[in-house]
Amino acid sequence: MQVYEVGGAVRDALLGRPVQDRDWVVVGATPQDLIDAGYLPVGKDFPVFLHPDTREEYALARTERKTAPGYHGFRVHASPEVTLEEDLARRDLTLNAIARAQDGTLIDPYGGQRDLQARVLRHVTDAFREDPVRILRLARFAARFPDFQIAPETSALMREMVDADEADALVAERVWQELARGLCEARPSRMFEVLRACGALARLLPEVDRLWGVPQRPEHHPEIDTGVHLMMVLDMSARLQAPLAVRFACLAHDLGKGTTPAHLLPRHIGHEDRSARLMQDIAERLRVPTDCRELAEVVAREHGNIHRSAEFSAPALVRLLERCDAFRKPERLGDILLACECDARGRLGKEGDPYAPRARLLAALAAAQSVDTADVSQRARAAGAEGRRIGEWVHAARIAAVAAAGLSAGPTANDP
Repeated sequence: MQVYEVGGAVRDALLGRPVQDRDWVVVGATPQDLIDAGYLPVGKDFPVFLHPDTREEYALARTERKTAPGYHGFRVHASPEVTLEEDLARRDLTLNAIARAQDGTLIDPYGGQRDLQARVLRHVTDAFREDPVRILRLARFAARFPDFQIAPETSALMREMVDADEADALVAERVWQELARGLCEARPSRMFEVLRACGALARLLPEVDRLWGVPQRPEHHPEIDTGVHLMMVLDMSARLQAPLAVRFACLAHDLGKGTTPAHLLPRHIGHEDRSARLMQDIAERLRVPTDCRELAEVVAREHGNIHRSAEFSAPALVRLLERCDAFRKPERLGDILLACECDARGRLGKEGDPYAPRARLLAALAAAQSVDTADVSQRARAAGAEGRRIGEWVHAARIAAVAAAGLSAGPTANDP
């Protein structure tokens, strides 16, 4: 039995990057050999075990044979006769097909070190075409390593896979898993550029793909193209180290601009509501987590109002906070404002601008929260108010508090 370190840990060590998780492959062993040694079996589709002490994953060397379309259409063969080179051949990219022996020797039969030095993402063998998830993984690696280029033959292979409808067989959970990880990489825009170049974006996220070529008013968007703007917003979310829910909200905030009638361009009247509806379509299709979905809906509907909130009167500010559900979930307002800041700064020449609405709206929320709602409710009941009327008293008190704090633009403001 021989044990080798494989995959991302070897790659990242060679790149001088922090090593997160370590994976191991075992050659010359049976499942019973590992069980007898105290390893815990956990693999469902193929033999994977947890080390009894480190809890790191150890997988038996295996080969795969395509038996049906899509992600699950494989027959896995693991036995003591499978060699290390055969196991590495089934991996996606050459930079992930390097192994390290226990004495430190590198085994690199497919040129992974060469491609690391040349900054190239290249598939290992033609078996890459058998698993459509690899299209998403490669796009995610392009976002993680933005200075790496995709080998021309790999780009061509990805296009062939999309043309053969392999991307259509992807299951929702895997699409969301890779999309979420790609959104959280160093340059998320690269993921979408790669998917768009091979045609996969149009199959998986047509709502996003149609944004390219859609013009916007240059006085607000010097970059003009809506797709270009979206990529700038996503990269700004990475620059500001936004969490996943904020990055998904950034992805979805302008989807409605892709459905603006041609005769209205470059204006996009009502795109906010259309964006929210299209986001819901994506969320249902990909089974997006609830926290991401709820934040994205608020950002899609309200980002324009938040940008313009300096013009609002005190009543309009309180209504905006209510629509953002800021009184029930005050901690979420920071994420809403962060997504809006990414939108405002994700524009040509605006990258370094401060985002003034953040401080104003947080101050407005603090002023409104200073209202003693229990006291107001008691006074309302003493005056004969019931039900909804009590809520109106609280609403009015919050408006008065915001106005007293000097945060509104006055009674003649251009309210929504």
